[in-house]
Amino acid sequence: MYNKEKTSRTKGRESGRSPREPAFDKEAWNPKTTIGKKVKSGEITKIDEILDNGLKILEPEIVDALLPSLKTDLLLIGQSKGKFGGGQRRVFRQTQKKTREGNKPNFAAYAVVGNGNGYVGIGYGKSRETVPAREKALRNAKLSIIKIKRGCGSWQCSCGEPHSTPFAVQAKCGSSIIKIMPAPKGKGLCIEKECQKILDMAGIKDVWSKTKGQTKVKTNLVMACFDALKQLSSIRVQQRYYKNLGIAEGAIEKQEPETEGIEEETMVDIIKKKVKKDMAKETAKPKKEAKSDATKEEVEEETMMEIIKKKVKKQEAKETAKPKKEVKTDTPKEEVDAKKKEEKNE
Repeated sequence: MYNKEKTSRTKGRESGRSPREPAFDKEAWNPKTTIGKKVKSGEITKIDEILDNGLKILEPEIVDALLPSLKTDLLLIGQSKGKFGGGQRRVFRQTQKKTREGNKPNFAAYAVVGNGNGYVGIGYGKSRETVPAREKALRNAKLSIIKIKRGCGSWQCSCGEPHSTPFAVQAKCGSSIIKIMPAPKGKGLCIEKECQKILDMAGIKDVWSKTKGQTKVKTNLVMACFDALKQLSSIRVQQRYYKNLGIAEGAIEKQEPETEGIEEETMVDIIKKKVKKDMAKETAKPKKEAKSDATKEEVEEETMMEIIKKKVKKQEAKETAKPKKEVKTDTPKEEVDAKKKEEKNE
C-alpha cells in the first residue's frame, strides 16, 4: 500500500509530507469499507461527494487517494525541559504518571492536514512513545478533514476574491476563546503561530483575530480555532451574498486553457505570417523608394518657391515704402523753412 522505496528527504519536502512518511500507493491498497472500495474502483472521484452527503471517513487512505496534493505538519504544543520555566517549544507534550514501579511517561501530538485549497483537518494522538503518537495524530487528522468557506468579508477590501473569511466566527474550548475576523488583501495572518499553520493549510491568507482566556495552553487554542473553521461551513448564507462576498466553498478549480492545439496552430500561423511579411517587403521596397524620392523632390521644390515668393514680397514692400517716407520727411521741412522766412521779414 505504501511504497517505501520512493521516500526521501527531497521528495518529502516537495510534496509537503514529512520525510519519514511513505508515499501512498493506490494499487497496493486493500480497502475495507464500502466508501473505500468505491474510491478504488473509481465510482467516487471527488471528496465532495463524501462530505456533502454527510458520510463518515473511516480509512485515511481515502483522503490520500482523493487529495493527492495533501500536506502535513505538526503543531508545537509541548515544551522541552529547562531552567527558569522550561526551554523551547517542541512537537510532543510529555506527561508522567507516578507509580510504585516508577514514572510512566506519555507523549501527545497534534497534526494538521490540508491541501491549501479549502480542505483542512486536525488530529490528536497520544502514546507512550513519540513515533506512534505522531502516526495516530496524522491518521486522526485525515479522518477529521472538513471543507470550509472562503471569501472577502472585509469592508476595507471588497475585491471579491476568496482570500479571507466571508464573516466573523467565534469558538471556545476550555477557557480559550478565539474570534476570527475577515481582513483586507495583503494584511496576512494576524493570529497565533500555531493557528497560522491551520489557516495556511486551509488556504486562508488574510485574517484578524482576538483571543481570551488561558491561551498558553496550545491544545485548547488549537481546538477552538478548528471549531471556528467548522462554523464557516455550518452557517447558512443566502445566495445573494455569494457574489458580493466572493464566497467559494471547498476547492477553487483553476481553468487552464488547452495549450497543445493552440501551440500547434500558433506555430503554423507565425511561420505563414513571417513568409508573407518577407514577400511583401521585397515587393514593396522599390515602390516605397520611388515614392519617397518623389515626395522629397516635391517638398524641396515647394520650399524653394516659398522662399522666392517671400523675397519678392519683401522687395516690393521696400520699394513702396520708400517714397512715402520721403514725402513725409519733405513736408515738415518746407513748413519749417517757410515759418523761419516769415519771422525774418517781420
